Amino acid sequence: MWNQLKKWVKKLTLWELLKGLRVTLKYGASKDITLQYPEEETPRSNRFRGMLALRRYPNGEERCIACKLCEAVCPACAITIESEVRDDGTRRTTRYDIDVFKCINCGLCEEACPVDSIVLTDEMHYALYNRGENIFTKEKLLMIGDLYESKIAEHREIDRGTC
Repeated sequence: MWNQLKKWVKKLTLWELLKGLRVTLKYGASKDITLQYPEEETPRSNRFRGMLALRRYPNGEERCIACKLCEAVCPACAITIESEVRDDGTRRTTRYDIDVFKCINCGLCEEACPVDSIVLTDEMHYALYNRGENIFTKEKLLMIGDLYESKIAEHREIDRGTC
């Protein structure tokens, strides 16, 4: 008898609707957690891996010694390196291409590099609009490295200080 009366009262007062409305009002009155993306940056981890870059020594010479460790360790086979021996006996790259469509930004190339030549910057805002732009050539990678060298060096100093 009491159960029947309870069911009838719940149906009459639309109990389920009131329960749902309570949840709506609870979250409707809370603080917004949505970020307005172009104006507000999303927080990034210190370990974020973004755009690839090749670094130079302070004297302007490229760091890459064409050891091809990054090419060998790349699980996606995104890196292509060709090299030659220079007149002074050192080996340098003649071609260093990375297909960013293949690249999975795993960071293994960065870890394998003995001279800290290839790095993943913290830059995440880049877009490709035309066919063929997905291949980052040696010149483009060096240009990106020159552009972000101060940030890269700053992060390297921070990393050395914490380890």
